[in-house]
Order: sequence, then C-alpha cells, then structure tokens
Amino acid sequence: MHKTIDYYFAPQSPWTYLGHTRFAEIAAAAGATVRVRPIDMGSVFPVSGGLPLGKRAPQRQAYRLVEMARFSRYLGLPMNTKPKFFPVAGDDAARIIIAVDINDGTAAAMRMCSAVFAAVWVQERNIGDPNVLEALVVECGLPAKRSEQSQSQAVQERYEAYTQEAIDIQVFGAPSYVIDGEIFWGQDRLDFVERALRQ
Repeated sequence: MHKTIDYYFAPQSPWTYLGHTRFAEIAAAAGATVRVRPIDMGSVFPVSGGLPLGKRAPQRQAYRLVEMARFSRYLGLPMNTKPKFFPVAGDDAARIIIAVDINDGTAAAMRMCSAVFAAVWVQERNIGDPNVLEALVVECGLPAKRSEQSQSQAVQERYEAYTQEAIDIQVFGAPSYVIDGEIFWGQDRLDFVERALRQ
C-alpha cells in the first residue's frame, strides 16, 4: 500500500542533516510520498518540555557533541560539530524550503533541504543570511526569485500551520517522521521508518 511520510524538521538541526540522505533513499525505495514540513522548534519546545541547546545541562551538551561525531563517522558524512554559524535562526531557511516546495515540488524541496543542511554542518555558511539562502537556491538550479517569494504571507502562514500541526500531533523534536499517525523521532529511528514502510 502506498505510504505518505510527514517530515517535520528544523533547518538548523544536526540530526536532520545526519538523517536526510538516508531518509530520502528509504522513502524513494519504498515509493513513499514525502510531505516536507519545516517547523519552528522555538514554538514546539515550550509546549513539549524541550529546551534550546544553550539551556540544557552541561553533560547533555557534551554528550550531544560525542553523538554527533559518532554518527558522522558511522554514516560517513562530513560534519563540523561546532560550526561557525550555530546557533542560527532557521526561520528564513524554513520559508525558502516551503517556497520551493510550493513552486517546484517535493523533489526540489528535498534538494533544497540538502543544500541548507550542508551549508550549516559542512560548509560553514550562515543560513540566517538572506544572501546565502539566495545563493543556495541558485546552486540548486532554482530561480533566485524563490528567495523573495519566501517572504510572502502565504509562505509564512504555511510555516505557522506546519508548526501548529506538529504541536497538535505531539511532535517534540527534529527530525520526526510521521507515518499513519505514528511518530518516529530522530534519525536513529530510520530503521523503524523503513520497517513501517514495508508493512
């Protein structure tokens, strides 16, 4: 049976970066439809008990770095665990991804995701800078005007709707993959995503 996966993430999330390529491959192999859903974790955390990185206990912050390096090695993905432009607001990048999704479709939006994630975690680029985002759009072979379109009211409303949707279904972290109402939180749950798509 054909499956749909709602893909909730924050553009600046390291775990979303680490899982993105594998997730895309799993979804494609299963013939599943992906619905790209960038969300504002700054709105999700207060209602879900989450804390922004700077407010977490030191031992949690330290272990996060260990896990990021561990998964980077395991997955064979390059990663700067302490990138130059992080923490960084993900709102403008989220809106760019939504604008691409609206105008160019899911495959283009997934490519845009790849570019944004790599910009933060590999290339030391600032996704909070509109000029960087416009450059990423062009590098993905998309019209530069997507940058301007991302500032539209329609895109903002969709961003807010995706965030509220995530809150309503009890998503609390990024990335979260939702299949038939079941949440799979974290790129380390992709084995379970793959199994769910086979059922």
